[in-house]
Amino acid sequence: DALEEFLKKNKSPLVIDADGLNILSKKKSLLKLLPSQSILTPHPKELSRLIGEWKDDFEKIAKTKAFSKKYDALVVIKGANTLTIYKDRIFVNSSGNPGMATAGSGDVLTGMLTGLRSQGYDAISTAVFGVYLHGRAGDIAASELGYEAILASDINNYIGDAIIDLFKQPEPQPQEEQNKEEEKKEQ
Repeated sequence: DALEEFLKKNKSPLVIDADGLNILSKKKSLLKLLPSQSILTPHPKELSRLIGEWKDDFEKIAKTKAFSKKYDALVVIKGANTLTIYKDRIFVNSSGNPGMATAGSGDVLTGMLTGLRSQGYDAISTAVFGVYLHGRAGDIAASELGYEAILASDINNYIGDAIIDLFKQPEPQPQEEQNKEEEKKEQ
């Protein structure tokens, strides 16, 4: 009942994971109270409790799109290739690795999404950018530690490196190499 009271008063978009999703699954009437463009981050089992079972990936995506349209919510389906679905749009994440399937990894993602949203990013940018950065931080952690040893705290520790990696500029080529490249283009 506390969540219901909160949803009745709050109009700011939310990021909802874990027990928040479980409560929404048990009391589906609360879904209509979600602020517009809230972000839900279920793993497949949590998603099935929200939208019902599906027979294949096509039906899962169709049901998730319908859910997203009905509640004007973004759905981040966590998994090997995390999907972000908003109405008719689907974004497939390319970063991440098996080592990220560790306790607390989803909590790190939720924190990242909440942080990005609070900085003023729109909902789609928050979800797509946050999911990619989360996966990239996990990839850097795996390259440093081995994916078998990754903890959620390691993903958290490499977020800064992931941001730096994403925005770093290519190293300038020495002048000699640039001249050779230009000569090749002229021929």
